[in-house]
Amino acid sequence: EDYKIAPGDATKREFTYLALGGARILYASAARLALMRFVASMSASSDVLALASLEVELEKIEPGMTATVKWRGKPVFVRNRTQAEIDAANAVDIASLRDQESDDDRTIKAQWLVALGVCTHLGCVPISNAGEYNGWFCPCHGSHYDTSGRIRKGPAPLNLEVPPYKFIEDDTKLLLG
Repeated sequence: EDYKIAPGDATKREFTYLALGGARILYASAARLALMRFVASMSASSDVLALASLEVELEKIEPGMTATVKWRGKPVFVRNRTQAEIDAANAVDIASLRDQESDDDRTIKAQWLVALGVCTHLGCVPISNAGEYNGWFCPCHGSHYDTSGRIRKGPAPLNLEVPPYKFIEDDTKLLLG
């Protein structure tokens, strides 16, 4: 029995538990810090965040006209609709539409329609104030959108997308994003 090591002193066992517990806390803290730094490195940089929003002056857009602005690398149509265009959009039977959305669901204020200028068929840019419904016409494959940006004719499966936006500065400016 000379070759066996004598059992350790029981008073040193508490120190061992304390040292091991402390090391675990340090390792957990280091792992948390490494994970937080990794996640933070994936957030958008300041130059990308600057492109995330865009202000559009609405006073320059005459009634019945459409302004095209570039937001996040895509064209956005901002249309100042006349009362006749609003009435025509509201008069459409929603059940007859391929992508059934009312005009009120697509606008915050009826006078202003904001839509991404990308055809939902293959991504072409439609022509403003054109087509059978005086909204937009996609020359690539012949999709027709009305003044509410809803698909009315052609191969496009969905309405023009409405980006997130709000009105600011007493409704004189539009903030995209």
